[in-house]
Amino acid sequence: MKLHPLASALLLGFGILAAAPLSVAEGLPDLGEAAQTDFSPAMERKIGESVMLEIRRDPAWLGDPEVNSYLNRLGSRLSAQSQENRQDFEFFVLRDATLNAFALPGGFIGVHSGLILAATSESELASVLAHEISHVTQRHLARLMNKSSQGQVASILALAVAILAARSSPDLAIGAAMAGQGAAIQNQLNYSRDFEREADRLGLGLLERSDFDIRGMSSFFERLQKFGRLYENNAPGYLRTHPLTTERLADMGNRIQGRPYRQAADSLDFQLVRAKLRAQEGTPREAVVDFETRLKDRSFAGSEVAMRYGLSQAHLRGGAIPAAEREMSALRRLKAVSPMIETLAAQLRLKQGDAAGAVTILRAAQRLFPQERAIAYALVESLLEAGLPQDAIKVTEEELLAYTTDARMHELQAKTYAKLGKRLQQHRAQAEAYVLRAQIPAAVEQFELAQKAGDGNFYEQSQVDARLRELRKRLADEARQRKPN
Repeated sequence: MKLHPLASALLLGFGILAAAPLSVAEGLPDLGEAAQTDFSPAMERKIGESVMLEIRRDPAWLGDPEVNSYLNRLGSRLSAQSQENRQDFEFFVLRDATLNAFALPGGFIGVHSGLILAATSESELASVLAHEISHVTQRHLARLMNKSSQGQVASILALAVAILAARSSPDLAIGAAMAGQGAAIQNQLNYSRDFEREADRLGLGLLERSDFDIRGMSSFFERLQKFGRLYENNAPGYLRTHPLTTERLADMGNRIQGRPYRQAADSLDFQLVRAKLRAQEGTPREAVVDFETRLKDRSFAGSEVAMRYGLSQAHLRGGAIPAAEREMSALRRLKAVSPMIETLAAQLRLKQGDAAGAVTILRAAQRLFPQERAIAYALVESLLEAGLPQDAIKVTEEELLAYTTDARMHELQAKTYAKLGKRLQQHRAQAEAYVLRAQIPAAVEQFELAQKAGDGNFYEQSQVDARLRELRKRLADEARQRKPN
């Protein structure tokens, strides 16, 4: 049976690589006798980065910069209110219709697209993120691991897979839990429910301090529970990975009762992100019919802007560009203002062979929304389409001065240098993108190609040489750490 990436990481965390197949161990950190030491934040981050390497290769990975940017803004708004453990977070979306979300070691939090669509308000979505953030800030996984003895590894691993790791295979989660039955598993399940209650309590605090409606948490979980009762054999994955009990719901309700009511309006970004995700469901024709029906019957929660935006996206997906443009014109008449609308307008220009028009739209949008990464990415792509690689390079340089850790922009810079025939700079930019994604062997390979390119000046060549030495040393240090004492 193929192990989930988090299960592989946990195996490594307990220093039992010898029992794992080579394919499981490849590329992941060997943490030595971790069962006898503290599961440190640095160790958590290292494991999380390794798991993310696998997740980014998953076909369900949604690399949409607008959706992920929105989720990270929402998550940052919540995590900034944490009074517990401060740390960096990365939020991402997986294209999966099931209702699930999960926290990985090191501050990586994933959300299924199905859960975003199931949330009827932004406060409900925020409540799930607040809950997951609290799992991370309280270091629940580390506490679970540190509580365990080496003799309990097999059963704890089964539980960890069941609770934390079965992203899209709830049957695998149940099977893993069944394989670890017994008193030890029951004790750990009780412990995990304590974690859930703690995450509920702290998550409510994050919601309240972030000016969301705290009732969004109880309403969302109550709806999940009802759904689980109606479809007992196909309960939402979130219920399987986050045990929800009547006691938890009652405790949540008691904490909310008596708190002042705060109405929190949904942001336009929340509505647009949901519309964009809905436009990608089913066939293009099905998506078009869905939006047209909602608009005709006025049977939509939220704004007409979001519905017209979603309909334009659905038409674009189906290749009906004139129809998509008609909806864009309707959006302009509604005077809707959003970076997501501007990038869609630019996409429509590109589809009609008007790269210059796309550049004009995106230049104006960048002045309005200078921190919106999706606009910067689209602008570089449009400049390349317009045959202006020198202008594109200038944009990448300016953006990387402000956002040095933007791996996607480094990749776009590599693509632009390739258009210009600058091989050293191309491989160097691609290498930095790999470094930011913790793919060090691939980065070393790119720097070696840059070293051999032969088209750089002395200064550029020296920088490549220095960076290559640094990364080779890093790999050597990690190899020494993997050796048994």
